[in-house]
Amino acid sequence: MMPDALGVALGLLPQYLAWHVLLSAAALALGLLISLPLAVVAYRRPRLRWPALAFAGTAQTIPSIAMLALFFPVLLAVSALSSKVFGHGFSALGFLPALLALALYSMLPILRTAITGLTGIDPAVIEAARGVGMTDQERLTMVELPLAAPVIMAGVRTAAVWTIGAATLATPVGQTSLGNFIFSGLQTENWVFVLVGCAASALLALAADQLLGLIERGLAKRSARRIQIGVGGIALGVVLAILPLVMTLGGGAYTVGAKNFSEQYVLAELMAGRLEAKGGKVSRREDLGSAIAYRALAAGEVDVYVDYTGTLWTGVLGRTDNPGREVGLKTLTEELRKRDDVIVLGSLGFENAYALAMKRQEAARLGIKNLTDLTLVAPSLTLGADLEFLQRPEWESLRQKYAFAFRAQRQFQPTFMYRALDDGAADVITAFSSDGRIAANDLVTLGDPKSALPPYDAVILISPKKAHDARLLSTLRPLLGAVSVEAMRKANYAVDRTDGEKKTPAASAAALAAEIGVK
Repeated sequence: MMPDALGVALGLLPQYLAWHVLLSAAALALGLLISLPLAVVAYRRPRLRWPALAFAGTAQTIPSIAMLALFFPVLLAVSALSSKVFGHGFSALGFLPALLALALYSMLPILRTAITGLTGIDPAVIEAARGVGMTDQERLTMVELPLAAPVIMAGVRTAAVWTIGAATLATPVGQTSLGNFIFSGLQTENWVFVLVGCAASALLALAADQLLGLIERGLAKRSARRIQIGVGGIALGVVLAILPLVMTLGGGAYTVGAKNFSEQYVLAELMAGRLEAKGGKVSRREDLGSAIAYRALAAGEVDVYVDYTGTLWTGVLGRTDNPGREVGLKTLTEELRKRDDVIVLGSLGFENAYALAMKRQEAARLGIKNLTDLTLVAPSLTLGADLEFLQRPEWESLRQKYAFAFRAQRQFQPTFMYRALDDGAADVITAFSSDGRIAANDLVTLGDPKSALPPYDAVILISPKKAHDARLLSTLRPLLGAVSVEAMRKANYAVDRTDGEKKTPAASAAALAAEIGVK
């Protein structure tokens, strides 16, 4: 698996690196464009220094991944308003929210060092400049900024390293970056991907820091040569890095979305593979959060992705009842079309339901067969949940109907959630019924006699702008009803396994297509 994974990673590296460099450079430039004038204003008006630094400091305290996520709904609302007022919106997914969030995140070190550099200038120098008749503008551009430049560059270096590191977290809002390696690698236990993503990001940050450091030393020593080499190196590096985007900046005719777990990667590749086989140009938006994925589809930022009826029923429609599979799917199809013009093309044929799972031997020892039995021993057990479940309506429904009172509740990235059972960090986990690791790890899923959880049929969703795209619809319809839960478990486990038989999502999707006869 190692050589194959490395080859795949190296093949993806130019594209991921190009987007990472473009995003980081643009965010740093925007942060500098905002911070430097703000620092000048704060320097000349001391009363504004604390509010300016407090604003930048507050932005810095917000976790970068939260900052990135918060910009998406804000931009989505602004885009909708723009469409209504001016007849044109803009993309609220991907580059723009990542750019704005990272620019804010870069401001504090630039602003702080700029104010420090300007206020630290010898007052005698300022007085001498006034004495020779310089205006405020001339004094700023010819004396103050040049003297403060080395200190300012120290802040720019810090901001650059922070921005390059934080840019890896842009993946969940749909922006391609080196973070794609890290997020997908963690989910599928592809440690080669994780290492490539981390190493590339670290090397990029080191290279940027060294080149900016050369500029800093050039400014301090008044060395035009060092400044020119530093600026030239950065410019050349950016140009060379983004060259791979020249052929792809137009994007794909179709954008296939995926959430952040193995099954979603496989299904996205299954759909993308069929579209590409029919001559379609496809781009992929992976590792999207559940709420972001649906809102991106409804807004036309993503053309197609697979979701689950229970997730849509509770998370999108806000329903807490359980009308059953057939009525629920019919109602969901009608409501999503009526409310958002989203098309539910149909079910793929299998269900991926939330289910509480335990080690088979442990469940037998405790006499637990269903969730009612679990209620009696829950106070002595630890629940391990994925990163979303404890905030989802499904968990509230389980709590209301079974009155669970676990000894402790812990959240894990899905891959490590399964591992938590092995090392005793959790006794019960919120598993997924189509996950191949249930059988591979000899787990048992507990019955739900009170029907607290709705059905979770996997369905293909089509965005409003592609609702009448004949090629898209005809290409994907053969998948409806064609994927059994056994076939999906096999495909998922091929990606999740850790031995030499491990496959990439694309390879697993190709094998799945062959198995179900829709090559």
